[in-house]
Amino acid sequence: MKVAEIFLSLQGEGVLMGTPTVFVRFVGCNLDCAWCDTNYAKSGGVEMTVNEILDKIEHFNTPFVSLTGGEPLLQEDINTLITSLLEESYHITLETNGSLALNELPVSEEIMISMDMKCPSSGMTRSEMYDNLSFLSPQDQLKFVIADRVDYLFAKKVLRENDVNCPVVMTPVGGLDLKPLAEWVLQDCLLVRVMPQMHKLIWGDARGV
Repeated sequence: MKVAEIFLSLQGEGVLMGTPTVFVRFVGCNLDCAWCDTNYAKSGGVEMTVNEILDKIEHFNTPFVSLTGGEPLLQEDINTLITSLLEESYHITLETNGSLALNELPVSEEIMISMDMKCPSSGMTRSEMYDNLSFLSPQDQLKFVIADRVDYLFAKKVLRENDVNCPVVMTPVGGLDLKPLAEWVLQDCLLVRVMPQMHKLIWGDARGV
């Protein structure tokens, strides 16, 4: 498996925000979002076996693991890694861009699928597999990264036209300028969570945090 970095930090996004978590960032992505903040994970990295990754995770002594990227579902052995983590009683957050099928993932209450729905500003809207929405349950989360009013209206339309059975998170591009998005959500009484990227509030754009 091609790994860009493994590190301990606080979960900076979504419903587990603030939780000490080991992040395994994989190399490679099948999308090219205009505002991507992890371009360094598109290439490079080092090859690691599942057992090597497990040994590294164990060193950090926390039960929460985030598999991220890049796009972790591109890794050939991702299901083997997930199964091994479950056997060791880890809680897994799987960060995915929504463009690859979710139906072959292991099923467990200890997996939270954190799926992005790409808005127009990303340039990747047509890549989404809307069928994936049916695989999301209340233990998962659906995320929209919002750059402008067009993105917000797109996200609102997706929520209106689809049965989304999980918490919904909206975050501004860059993760910090919350006011416009917060005001739109309040005006519409939209039942979503407006959240920052907490790691950027603490450490800025530094890697490995």
